Amino acid sequence: MVEAFLGKWKLVQNNSEDFNKYMEALNVSLLTRKAACALKPDVIFSMEADVITFKTESTFKSSEISFKLGEEFDETTADGRKTKTTVTLENGVLVQVQKWDGKETVINREVKDGELITTCIVGDVRCVRIYNRK
Repeated sequence: MVEAFLGKWKLVQNNSEDFNKYMEALNVSLLTRKAACALKPDVIFSMEADVITFKTESTFKSSEISFKLGEEFDETTADGRKTKTTVTLENGVLVQVQKWDGKETVINREVKDGELITTCIVGDVRCVRIYNRK
């Protein structure tokens, strides 16, 4: 199932208002939020053996994580949070759970109708970003 995610994706639909609200709920600074809302990053999924690598590339900032499904790992997010993160595959959806300082955010990624749909959730704030394969 992970194979559906592999490759390079370009952000095509960005609901910046909801993305700003999502980042605000994460306590991301105003300057960083403004910059991030203006970007259209690429995301790249690759896999070697049972290790998945997820890269986000933009002119402002790039980040990369590598993980095995179901195994918790330490992640430093693009906005600087130090989280305990676990990624699982549930019914074709990659579910990334980040926990830090008693807080939690969930990022769901699914490939549907040839698009990568990313849903970011923290508390009652929800943001959807849509990517097309490059």
